Amino acid sequence: MFSKTSDQSLPASAPQTPNGFGKSVLASDLVIKGEIVSTSTVEVLGQVDGKISAKTLIVGVEGQVKGSISADTIDLRGTFDGSIAAHNLSLRATSDVRAEVHYATLSIESGAVVEGKFKANKA
Repeated sequence: MFSKTSDQSLPASAPQTPNGFGKSVLASDLVIKGEIVSTSTVEVLGQVDGKISAKTLIVGVEGQVKGSISADTIDLRGTFDGSIAAHNLSLRATSDVRAEVHYATLSIESGAVVEGKFKANKA
């Protein structure tokens, strides 16, 4: 299991997000099986098989995720298979998604490959 602590002692050169925490980038040569938890932004460029929970999640064009993901904002550009829970969900033209999805707002670009069950969360 991987998790990100709320240690505020990041080096001055660390990239900063609006909430003050750095962005975690999982490189394209990285394969993770397990759980990832972050209170900030996670960008997946490699492969993840498991569960991801973050404030913001970006799955890059070359990124592949299988499992469950939950975040306030999810920007999918790569491949995903599993379940999604998001407040704001964007499926980009390069995305290939097979999922059961729960969302508040949804954006699907032309060219996205989408298959699954979509359910809007009620306010």
